[in-house]
Amino acid sequence: MARILVVDDEDGLREFLCDTLEAAGHTVERASDGEMAYRILNSQAFHVLVTDLKMPGIDGMELVRRTRREQPEMEIVVLTAHGSVAGAVEAMKLGAFDYLEKPIPSPAALRLVVDRALERRGLHAIEEHVAEASTSPRLGYGSRVMQDVETALRKVALTDATVLLLGESGTGKEVAARFVHANSKRAKGQFVAVNCATLSEQLLESELFGHEKGAFSGAIAKKRGKLELAEGGTFFLDEVGEMKIELQTKLLRVLQERRFERVGGTCSIDADARFIAATNRDLMNEIHAGRFREDLYHRLAVFPVRMPPLRERPEDVSQLTDALLARIARDLGRPGLSLDERARTAIVAANFPGNVRELRNALERAAILSESTKLTLDDMTRVLHGNGHEKHVPAAADAPTMEEAEQGAIRRALAQCGGNRKKAAEHLGIGLRTLYEKLKKYGIR
Repeated sequence: MARILVVDDEDGLREFLCDTLEAAGHTVERASDGEMAYRILNSQAFHVLVTDLKMPGIDGMELVRRTRREQPEMEIVVLTAHGSVAGAVEAMKLGAFDYLEKPIPSPAALRLVVDRALERRGLHAIEEHVAEASTSPRLGYGSRVMQDVETALRKVALTDATVLLLGESGTGKEVAARFVHANSKRAKGQFVAVNCATLSEQLLESELFGHEKGAFSGAIAKKRGKLELAEGGTFFLDEVGEMKIELQTKLLRVLQERRFERVGGTCSIDADARFIAATNRDLMNEIHAGRFREDLYHRLAVFPVRMPPLRERPEDVSQLTDALLARIARDLGRPGLSLDERARTAIVAANFPGNVRELRNALERAAILSESTKLTLDDMTRVLHGNGHEKHVPAAADAPTMEEAEQGAIRRALAQCGGNRKKAAEHLGIGLRTLYEKLKKYGIR
């Protein structure tokens, strides 16, 4: 249920409000004035604030102003004395959800307005989730290996266990994380994702935990972190293997104690979120190299799941391609996009080191360049063979082996990039570490 902060300087009314909401199954914190409420709001996250308007010190109106400025996602219900509706209307102009006149008509009236506030608070997140679910590719399309993965994820989704998703780049680790969230008891909460590879260490720490005003140069206002925003939902740490050791230590503490502080802050905040992490690195190798904490690994790998690469589930490729094309058609405003049979046969036979992400990118490029809604073998060959993205899409009759196609793609990418391995990896849609492993495997220098 919800976390609610009740603020009123009348002891009897405050206890009545709290008892009513606790009886409805909510977790309730109490504050006897605006100053106490403001201190609590700085240290904890709530779904709804129920506050009296007339209080000594920081009154309800000022509390509404500060809350809307600093925690805009929280819903606010104000209480006003009979005949003072004008003040409640002013509070609603500032962003309060609704008001109740005192004396409160009944416990049912309080529960009703709070339930309506909670419905509105969750509506946007639910709509986003439904929209994402309706357009995202499924986990699998009949292959046995993906059926096993889906079964495992459905089972762990029913718990709050931390999940570690392992697999190559582009294998659908975030899709799997969203699948777990959608099938969990936290499905109506937020799904909040952070990519550890895209931010500097300082920015990543601020993004994760938030910061207080003045915590560092440029911190001109207090900011709530992604972990705080995931309260009641799911927190997804993508590319967790890229996180620096110092920040790993702080994440370990969060996983152990389920509490954290904003950067530059001293107040401890509850971390009520389900944790899912993902990486394309071999974390055991990272541990042996001293780049990843072993104790953090064991905290994250409560339930490890390997996401198989596309080459291990070729029977999925045809239906996956259709699903991706349908989504691309919606994004581009090109209804009816499809493949002719020669193009489909070639795609099924092709090798995609970048997995599902690379396949989607190739289909989108072909759709943009093609003047027809029916993509042909020539359309696919144009985007995968040349134009800065060397991949061989074989004709059905003379398809090379997977290893031959992979070696050829790597050699062509290296030649085009002048031997620059980092650029070649980017062209291939794979990680640099993966490229080095392939070079060693095939003896390419």
